[in-house]
Amino acid sequence: MKIGKATIPHSAICTSDEHTIVVRGEDLCKDLIGKISFTDYFHLLVTGKRPSPAATAVLNATLVAIAEHGLVPSVQASRMTLAAAPDALQGAVAAGILGCGSVILGASENAGRLFVDIQDRQASGATLEAAVQAELQALHAARKAIPGYGHPLHKTRDPRVARLLDVARISGADLSYIAIAEEIEKQIPAIIGKDLRLNVSAAIPAVLLGVGFPLAALKGVPILARTAGLIAHLNEELQQSIGFALSYQATRELKYDGEFPAGFGSDQS
Repeated sequence: MKIGKATIPHSAICTSDEHTIVVRGEDLCKDLIGKISFTDYFHLLVTGKRPSPAATAVLNATLVAIAEHGLVPSVQASRMTLAAAPDALQGAVAAGILGCGSVILGASENAGRLFVDIQDRQASGATLEAAVQAELQALHAARKAIPGYGHPLHKTRDPRVARLLDVARISGADLSYIAIAEEIEKQIPAIIGKDLRLNVSAAIPAVLLGVGFPLAALKGVPILARTAGLIAHLNEELQQSIGFALSYQATRELKYDGEFPAGFGSDQS
């Protein structure tokens, strides 16, 4: 049974013969190894093009910004997995990445889609202010969160935001998505009734879309960055394990509020 349109698989990313490995039309050994940074190589792999200087600066900054932020849930899951299976580094990395979604790591993609929707309204003739207002009102009416705004720790703007925006401005990136992001922040209090500030998950698409990075691949940037951070935590876990300590703390704080069978807790000796 045929499902989908394609009958013959195609890929423009990589091929090889006995002597040469070709990646995105370039000779891996002659053109890339030792001649291109990993950031630029990632851009080439994803887009098929070498990045502009602005794209290099912005992409590199975002990868550095999101790689590490302490014992966040993805790191705890990863370290506890490695503590239970110290021979499976790959499984521990996967455990940390599997939680990428609308709250952790995946908010960058959702924020990027919001920015693009607002830009589409502008292309249809709406002003920036009106386009933002319409999108925020729709989210509020649907009782949906605004992706990329608010942070449990950084109540004023996430400190990473200002630096990422500065990198984009200095490098000469298109600033239209930054303008959208800042207009959203400006209008949130009146529409939502809360003062939610830009966090790094909104700053990432604001700067990356401005250098032409594809919307569909946005979630991949924090995933790639966080993988580097997870490997650092797992290397430390192998030398100084805290995975079980994290689970003990969770158990210690747990309060059972279910029912008990008859006689539970009594001396049954």
